[in-house]
Amino acid sequence: MPEDQPTFALPGSKAELEEGDLFTPRFNDDGLIPAIVTDVARGEILMFAFMNAEALLLTIQTREGHFFSRSRGKLWRKGEDSGNVLEVASLRTDCDQDVLWLSVRIRGHGSACHTGRKTCFYRELELDGSNSRGFSLKEVVRDKAFSPSEVYGQKSE
Repeated sequence: MPEDQPTFALPGSKAELEEGDLFTPRFNDDGLIPAIVTDVARGEILMFAFMNAEALLLTIQTREGHFFSRSRGKLWRKGEDSGNVLEVASLRTDCDQDVLWLSVRIRGHGSACHTGRKTCFYRELELDGSNSRGFSLKEVVRDKAFSPSEVYGQKSE
């Protein structure tokens, strides 16, 4: 992060962390914090990703979802390829400030998932459905807002 950027305060006591009014996000040993993303209108979980301090700061400053891709080892703005930008309506943290919750509106095709579906959580585990290969998944969200091959070509967001 550039030196002139604001930084986050360090956590104080347990009481300050849990009851205080200072945002002190607790990043893990890899410098990441989990972020759950939901639709502001329906409350539906759209996606889960990680943020580093730079992604979190950019999200706060721009009100658009920025994340850290562990697989690519880099910062990314959701929608930079697909046009499905996450407009942040609110950002919350949990009681010990080690998880974030972003409530968003999707601008673009209306999809948070690189598969073209609105949500990344489009399959449900069949709790009674194990077989010789393992546990079964059932697709519960089929509708796609866009064709991933047309939007991404061979790459995916």
